[in-house]
Amino acid sequence: MSTPNKDIDKVEVRLKWDPSPSGAPAHDLDIIAATYLAEAPYGSPAYLVHFDSRSPDGTINLNRDSRTGQGFGFDEVMTLELERLSAAYTRVVVGVAIQQRDGRKTFGEIANTGVQVREGYTNLTEDDFSTVGAATAATVAEFVRSASGAWEFHRTVRGFDGDPELFAATMGSRTPGT
Repeated sequence: MSTPNKDIDKVEVRLKWDPSPSGAPAHDLDIIAATYLAEAPYGSPAYLVHFDSRSPDGTINLNRDSRTGQGFGFDEVMTLELERLSAAYTRVVVGVAIQQRDGRKTFGEIANTGVQVREGYTNLTEDDFSTVGAATAATVAEFVRSASGAWEFHRTVRGFDGDPELFAATMGSRTPGT
């Protein structure tokens, strides 16, 4: 599914989930953004933005990071200033990965997961990961620069099975059949 919105300038990706039950290992979900160069839009990411990092030019930042899901509302927030991103980059894929350090954990095992992609006060998409409940990571959004230079948004909820490192390396790959 895609949206007719064009000229997207600045977006916010917001993630929420409920904390694990008392005494159980913490649920730790992370937003990851991968940028791709014009000459390799489906190759390896030029760079990644996730916890403890930001883009080299400051256009993609993780504003809020949670290791537990404790808090009210959205626990993790990333801002993407696409209008400031160098013209060398033509694609940005955003995903969510579940940390697997305490054993395999899927979206279906974590209560009240939710993600929103917003531009200002407008929700471009919302999802609860129910369609990818058996996955350990999922892409949630793709932004593609058109020939005119305008950014276009594509909703892309696609599940992956693997740890966050493997997900980050493959999250921008072509989907089968495309």
